[in-house]
Amino acid sequence: MTEFTSDIKTVPHSDESVFSMLSDLTNLERVKALITTDKVKNLTFDRDSCSMEINPIGKVVFTIVEREPNKTVKFEATSLSVPLNLWIQVKSADTETTKIKMTLRADLPPFLKPMLSGRIQKGLDEFSDVIAALPYE
Repeated sequence: MTEFTSDIKTVPHSDESVFSMLSDLTNLERVKALITTDKVKNLTFDRDSCSMEINPIGKVVFTIVEREPNKTVKFEATSLSVPLNLWIQVKSADTETTKIKMTLRADLPPFLKPMLSGRIQKGLDEFSDVIAALPYE
């Protein structure tokens, strides 16, 4: 497995608010308009999963496989030919500030790893910026 990690982001909200938002994917309705339509299309979601078409990958479905209150939300991609897991770590810095870090693990074939690693890291960094900027109120 190849592991990618985002920079640690600071969110000006409590860990409880951040976890609550990220652990229920129906909250994506509030931010659907913020997602760039040139890369992500046909976004659908329910409490435990979200489905989207990502250019140039195709359809991707992420399902929440574990929730650890105010600490971690773990996802698994269930529609890719390559095993992929994503988790978001949430850690309270103080009562009104939370740090988040995202980690992605993918079982990339050795011949694809050099071609995809940079794109995956860039996508994870962009995604962590979006997650940090969400309206957690």
